[in-house]
Order: sequence, then structure tokens, then C-alpha cells
Amino acid sequence: MTPQLDVISIIVSDMATSLAFYRRLGLVFPDGAESEGHAEAPLGGGLRLALDTEQTIASFTPDWRPPTGPGRSSIAFRCADPAEVDKVYAELVEAGHHGELAPWDAFWGQRYASLTDPDGHGIDLYAPLPSE
Repeated sequence: MTPQLDVISIIVSDMATSLAFYRRLGLVFPDGAESEGHAEAPLGGGLRLALDTEQTIASFTPDWRPPTGPGRSSIAFRCADPAEVDKVYAELVEAGHHGELAPWDAFWGQRYASLTDPDGHGIDLYAPLPSE
């Protein structure tokens, strides 16, 4: 068998705060997951996004420590249209999340914006710009 991408995993410091953030992006996690150390949401195409608390990771990797400094990866969410990029970005920033790059029309043909989740992981929002 050839290995297949199945799960994208993110380590979080506060499960409830992270669930609220990702639910605002439309992901569906089980009810009651706020009190769990691990939660998963289907992403489509068989992929899943897993959130694991720092405590869960430390329980089987005793020497693990949370990283410091800015993140080096991001997750991109496709929006229905450029207006949705603006709307979702504004909602998340108004909810107190850090906006890295306000929505703009990128030279590669997308409305694009970047922010960070509660643990500093990069989150990009994008939608194709209308053809002229």
C-alpha cells in the first residue's frame, strides 16, 4: 500500500477555544469535544482535522514542549466568493483572533487573507477572483 494523507493534526493549548475558532470556519466537531484531549472533524474526501491538547501529546511524549516562535505552516480554507473571504476574516478578527494580512486581491487571481488560530497556526482564506 502507498501511504495516503489521512489526518492533519494540530496541537492546541485550549480545546474549547480552538474548537470555537474552527467551528466558525465551518468544521463540525462532536458535541462535548470541549472536555476531550482529542477531537476530529471530517474535511471531505476522507481527510480529517484532528486537534490534540498539549496535555495529550505530553502524556505519550514526556520530553515534548510547546514550540515557540511563529508557525511555519498554514491551512487554507476556500471560500465561496471574494465577499465571503472578507466576511469570514472580519468575523474572526471581531471575535478577537489575530489578523495577519487583511483581505486583498492577490496577483495570482484570488481574494486572499491570513490570520492565526488561537495557538498561532497560520490560517489562510481565499476565493477565486471573478474573470474579467
